[in-house]
Amino acid sequence: MSFDEEWRQLRNEAATRLNGVPAGPGGGTDDYKVVSAELKAVGNEAQELFHRFERDAFHAGAQTDTASKSLDADGFLTGSAMWTMWDTWRGQAETLLSACAHIHNHLEYTAASHAGNEEQLITNFSIAMIDKHFT
Repeated sequence: MSFDEEWRQLRNEAATRLNGVPAGPGGGTDDYKVVSAELKAVGNEAQELFHRFERDAFHAGAQTDTASKSLDADGFLTGSAMWTMWDTWRGQAETLLSACAHIHNHLEYTAASHAGNEEQLITNFSIAMIDKHFT
């Protein structure tokens, strides 16, 4: 098979798949769809959670520090335990904030890149249709 024949076959298979017709043995059905609005909605929820949690998670930090130092100064072991608890909470909260930011950024990027890919496919398909009339 020559390059031109193989290229023509691959283009035809791709066009068949783009038109929703199963290609190849066994065919198949589309079960995965990317809807940019849904991705953006989930990303926005993650961003909203980030901002709310960032505001609410650390409001007691200064008071906890003061209380733990005061308890330590008075000879209570609960002062260091309180500080350890606060430090653990802060680390876990920062991990959650990082995850929310990552989810938001990833879904925003995915929605934007999907839209760009769709535009590129439409452009390429349109060019293929124009080429079809000249070959």
